[in-house]
Amino acid sequence: MPHYPARAWRKLFRAAVHASGWRLEGELPDVPKLVLTVAPHSSWWDGVWGLLFKVALGADIAFMAKRELFRGPLGWLLRKLGGVPVVRGAGCDVVGQMVARFRARERLWLGIEPEGTRKAVQKWKSGFWYIARQAGVPILPAYFDYPRKVIGVGPLFRPGDDRDADIAALRAFYAPFRGKHRGV
Repeated sequence: MPHYPARAWRKLFRAAVHASGWRLEGELPDVPKLVLTVAPHSSWWDGVWGLLFKVALGADIAFMAKRELFRGPLGWLLRKLGGVPVVRGAGCDVVGQMVARFRARERLWLGIEPEGTRKAVQKWKSGFWYIARQAGVPILPAYFDYPRKVIGVGPLFRPGDDRDADIAALRAFYAPFRGKHRGV
């Protein structure tokens, strides 16, 4: 990207959002740290729309993505937009890495897709819950609703002691919303 002021980029991206017919539903909370869960994740378009809204709103949201996406010019762009490359697999301790990141910063919003893939899954990955719980931060559920062309945010959710109950409650929150290819 050329070196235009952030305000100019926001204005350009806001115009693109407006022209697309998409809109934001709900309000972003005024908290310094949180885990932002985004679902349903059923298309690579989710990332495009999410980044478009992120820049249009001027929101400082970091997001994890598989390391393979950070090669070449796309890697530079993803890092510039807040991307954090993640090595997936056993023994990588992604939760520990992200908790350390929360502890080292005064402000951090970390976006995570709990489904972990664009394919339909029966069970969500639970790393987002462990990150929020261990970092002592709330979860902000955000959703795509393609039929209505909406990206929305729900109320802050504080993780409790029961992981399975918390994840079930969050999945119930997402039940009415439809991704590009499916629901949750």
